[in-house]
Amino acid sequence: MAIGGTHLSESERAELQRTAAAVATPGKGITACDEGPATIGARFDAVGIANDEETRRAYRQMLFEAPGADEYLSAAILDPETLYQKSSTDGRLFADVLASRGICPGVKPHLKVYTLPGTNGDTVMQGLDSLAVRCREYYKMGARFAKWRSPLVIDVAKGCPTDLAIRANMQDLARYALICQSEGLMPIVEPDISLSGSHGLEIAVEVNIRVQSGLFKAMVDHGVYLQGSTLKPNIVNPGRDCPKPYTVDEIAEANLFVLEQSFPVAMKGANYLSGGQDLTAAAARLNAINRLKKAKGSGPWNLSFSWSQALQLPLLELCRGKGALQLDEMAGLYLKELEIAGQAARGEWQAAEGDGDHKGSSSVSRPEEDDDASVETQPVGAVVAAG
Repeated sequence: MAIGGTHLSESERAELQRTAAAVATPGKGITACDEGPATIGARFDAVGIANDEETRRAYRQMLFEAPGADEYLSAAILDPETLYQKSSTDGRLFADVLASRGICPGVKPHLKVYTLPGTNGDTVMQGLDSLAVRCREYYKMGARFAKWRSPLVIDVAKGCPTDLAIRANMQDLARYALICQSEGLMPIVEPDISLSGSHGLEIAVEVNIRVQSGLFKAMVDHGVYLQGSTLKPNIVNPGRDCPKPYTVDEIAEANLFVLEQSFPVAMKGANYLSGGQDLTAAAARLNAINRLKKAKGSGPWNLSFSWSQALQLPLLELCRGKGALQLDEMAGLYLKELEIAGQAARGEWQAAEGDGDHKGSSSVSRPEEDDDASVETQPVGAVVAAG
C-alpha cells in the first residue's frame, strides 16, 4: 500500500505541495464561484437577473478581474462551465486570467447527492465515476486543484449523522483526493456539517471531531499525500435554532479545539466555508479563531476563508429591480468584502461587540443552499465505487 503519496513521483509531490502552499498564503483566501447553472440561476432569479450563459460568464469575469481582488485571493473555485469560458477583456481562458494574477484556479467536479437508505435521511455524495478522466481534462484546461463537498446534517432525534454516513462520505472524500493527486490536482476536502438544527455547541464539537478524524484516517489509509491537500471545513457552530446563546469567543474556542484534536500538522491550511452565515458573522468568527490561535500559539496551520454566499449575495442585491448586472458597483463592494475577509484571515478585523455571537436565534445566518447538487428523489442502495 502506498503511504503518504509514495506512489507519486518527487516532482508530482512537489507540485501538489506548491499548490497547497499557494492556497494557504497568509491573509488571502478562496472565492468560491462553483455554483452550477441551476444554483446561480436561482440567485439571479431572486433579484430579477436573466440566467443565461453570457450573464453567468460576465458575472464570473467581474469576480476574477475586479481591481485589487488579487490582494486578498489565493485561489478561486470554478464550476466546470466557467473553466471553459473566456474573458471578454483579452480572450484568455479564465484559468489563465486567474493564474496571471497570482490566483490559483481550481474546479468543482460534477457531483450529485443521494439519500443513503436506512439512515433517516443521511446523504452521500457521488461523482467518482470517470473522475480520473475529468481531472485529467480539468488539468489541461488550467485547473490546479479540485474541491469535493460531502454534506452532513446533525439531527439528534434521528441519530444523524449515522456512523455509516460518516464512513461512506469520508471514504469517498479520501478516494477522490487520491484520484485528484494522481492527475496532478491538489484536492480540497470539504466535510460540510450543516448549520441547521437545534443542537448545542458541545454536540457540534463532538460530531465535527468524529467527522474530521474519520476523514484524516481515511486519507492516511488511502495513501493520500497530506502535504498536498487542503481542508475546507464548516465553522463549528451550534445549530441555527439552538436556544442557548454562545459568544463568538466560545465558538472560536470550540473550533480551535476541534482542529487540535484531529487536524494533521502535515496539512498547511484550512479554508472555512460560510455555510449560510452572512459576511459579518463569518468574518467575526474566523477573526476570533485566528486571534485565539495566535494567543495560544496553537497549530502551524493557516486558517482562512472559502466563501460563496457570504460574498456574493450582497453583490447580487445591488442588482435587485434593475434587470441587469451592475458590474462596476458590484466590483467595488466585492473589494470591500474581500478586505474584511483578508483582515479576518489575519485576526486583524475590528469586529463590533456581539458580532459572531450566537444569540439563540437565526439572526446571523441565511437559509443554506446546496451549491453542489440537488438530492435525488430515488435513493440508491450503495455508495458509488471509484471510476
